[in-house]
Amino acid sequence: MIVDRQGRRFRNLRISLTAACNYACTYCVPDGKRLVAAQDELSAEAMVRGVAYLIEAAGIERLRITGGEPLVSPKLDVFLREVGRLGLAEISLTTNGQLLSRKLPLLLESGIRRLNVSLDTLDTNAFRVIARGGDLASVLAGLEEARAAGLKIKLNMVPLRGQNLNQVLPLLDYCLERGFELRFIELMRMGHLARDGNSFLQQFVGMPELLSMIGERYSFAQADAPLDATALRYEIPQQGFFGVIANESVPFCRTCSRLRLSSTGWLHGCLSSSNRHYVGDLLDKPRHQALPALQRLLVKALGDKQDVAFSGGVTVMKIIGG
Repeated sequence: MIVDRQGRRFRNLRISLTAACNYACTYCVPDGKRLVAAQDELSAEAMVRGVAYLIEAAGIERLRITGGEPLVSPKLDVFLREVGRLGLAEISLTTNGQLLSRKLPLLLESGIRRLNVSLDTLDTNAFRVIARGGDLASVLAGLEEARAAGLKIKLNMVPLRGQNLNQVLPLLDYCLERGFELRFIELMRMGHLARDGNSFLQQFVGMPELLSMIGERYSFAQADAPLDATALRYEIPQQGFFGVIANESVPFCRTCSRLRLSSTGWLHGCLSSSNRHYVGDLLDKPRHQALPALQRLLVKALGDKQDVAFSGGVTVMKIIGG
């Protein structure tokens, strides 16, 4: 097991199945162009080997499948079938929900029982402005179908000043009525927002302001959460829970246990570091050759983590997953 001086180790792996996405959200890409699959993306089989090697080399326990948008990837079927045999404690998936209705039978058949769905507004016009793609009605229909199938669902909302701040309470009401847990994610200094500090500051909404808005309608109290959780979790008595991923207001770097593997074979130990470590060439090697080299790279990746707080990074979030 690889552990740093703060006692952190990698427990949670987020794997970007593809960089392609059917949205072009304003906080992810600056020019409105949808991201496409990279020419050198790993095969589904190589990714499964990567997960297997990381389970053994790093002690990975939980896997989150991300993108881009994982539901657009032709590798999804094979990857889900094979990765489900690796004995992980949990496999979940993050999606924008646009193709959820179409892919729900596959997800259920593959044993997926928990989804994180990105949804920034319930207003059709605002949805078009922020997502720059897709159709809100299709997302909402997919959510209802997934709910009826018994999946545990969290919604992720990025509050943006001037774009969807008036949706904080409507989205919370929507989630409480359906048993979903809403997560407010503070805008992150990633990609173009790391380079353009003015744009970031103009749009950023912090946790104190969010909690104040929610407190005008609901009474709530902080709830327990795992030590390495990214979200501060709150309970509204007799109604449900919500959380805030307050990467700026209340940094969680000291307990971060996340490792990311990109669709092109790069390990990222920290979103706030420009360092990355190529493992794609190791995934075609036999276990006895791959594991020692992989462990050396994992030491470097763990060393990339910030000691105290997230300071931003130029990497485009959609390329390495949320």
